[in-house]
Amino acid sequence: MTKENSKRNKMAATGDDAAAMDSISRAPAAQPAAPTPAAGSSQDGRGTEAVLESPAAVPKRPNSNSDAGVETAEEAVEPADPDINELCTDMFGKMAIFLQGELTGICEDYRLLENMNKLTSLKYMEMKDISVNISRNLQDLNNKYASLQPYLDQINQIEEQVSSLEQAAYKLDAYSKKLEARFKKLEKR
Repeated sequence: MTKENSKRNKMAATGDDAAAMDSISRAPAAQPAAPTPAAGSSQDGRGTEAVLESPAAVPKRPNSNSDAGVETAEEAVEPADPDINELCTDMFGKMAIFLQGELTGICEDYRLLENMNKLTSLKYMEMKDISVNISRNLQDLNNKYASLQPYLDQINQIEEQVSSLEQAAYKLDAYSKKLEARFKKLEKR
């Protein structure tokens, strides 16, 4: 392969193909290139592509800054075990069921919290109405008390007058008893 063909092929190739082509184009001239069997004459029937894609045929090279746009990676060559595939499918199914249950529980919690908030809001509205009624009734009672205040003042004055009259009546009673005692004394003489 010439350098020009190599560069053209490297621009079109990606991944493992690019790494294989790049390693072939950079191989020193003294190092013999791997024999490339003719198309259809390979042992496993894959042709030249099998030699280029085979991990044993492609030497690994360290990442260098000169190929900044090309990224290489190795793929697992062993096919996945069918049991592992079944187990993974089963695990993902069960994980989906678990997450669905968790999300359902969280949604139910939020619905319960929403209902509790609504009920609490209704209770506070009822308490607000009750407190407004109590406040209105208290205001009415204060107004009635203010309108009754002159009558209460009159009652207090009457009570004071009755108290003073009572004291006068006690004094009068005491004086009349003295007079009676004096009269009885005078009568006996």
